[in-house]
Amino acid sequence: MKSAAIAFLLSMALAALAACTTTTTTKVDQQEPDLMEASKLNVELALGYIRREQLGVAQEKLDKAIEQDPKNLDAFTTMAYLKTLIGENQEAVNYYLDALDIKPDDPGLHNSYGGLLCKMGKYDEGLKELRNAYQNPFYETPYLAFANAGICYLKQGDLKQAELLLRKALRVNPEYTGALISMAEIGIKAKKYLMARAYIQRYHARVKPTAESLWLQIQAEKALGDNEHYLKYAKLLLSEFPDSDEAGLLHDLARNERTQN
Repeated sequence: MKSAAIAFLLSMALAALAACTTTTTTKVDQQEPDLMEASKLNVELALGYIRREQLGVAQEKLDKAIEQDPKNLDAFTTMAYLKTLIGENQEAVNYYLDALDIKPDDPGLHNSYGGLLCKMGKYDEGLKELRNAYQNPFYETPYLAFANAGICYLKQGDLKQAELLLRKALRVNPEYTGALISMAEIGIKAKKYLMARAYIQRYHARVKPTAESLWLQIQAEKALGDNEHYLKYAKLLLSEFPDSDEAGLLHDLARNERTQN
């Protein structure tokens, strides 16, 4: 009887242990998707904080999102975007490289990364990434990569290649403002002032003027001898953006005219 009782107690203990193990395993299995969902939620929260310009809190949320799910692509790309906003471009590069480790064939990633490299003056590397994007037949928005490549060539001073790629972008999306204002800049640099005027007018028909866009229009109108429109946009620049670099350039232009006269 005693041995039978011992055997019974042992079987009960083993059953209890098995039950604990099953419960623990179930909890672990349930925890992983919970962490993934928590990571997604933190990315969404971070985007909201970025929109409200609460960048410190946004970074905390993204750090947490990456900790919760080291394979969350959106967490890495959003962190890279945040780092560019605060001027930490090399940190942004590192996060883009982490993202590319997760999804190396993503054309949108290659576009964003290439655009950043061009912004940093790493033109050859940037253009290689951008070609990787716009040559991908599965990329749904190739005009973004065409435009970024055009802007990259524009920064290099290669106006011919810049115009070629920007026109490709506009054939796909005629209203893409990034390409429109860059084409206007090419018009100014190439002294094609009617072209510059046409593109900056198309730009202003879609978005509110900026100091940069007004300065382009001012240069075009001045070169074309349209004094009425030159004065109109000059007054608008000085009233809306009095402390901008472009306002300073306008003052310099006016001083030079007085000196020559």
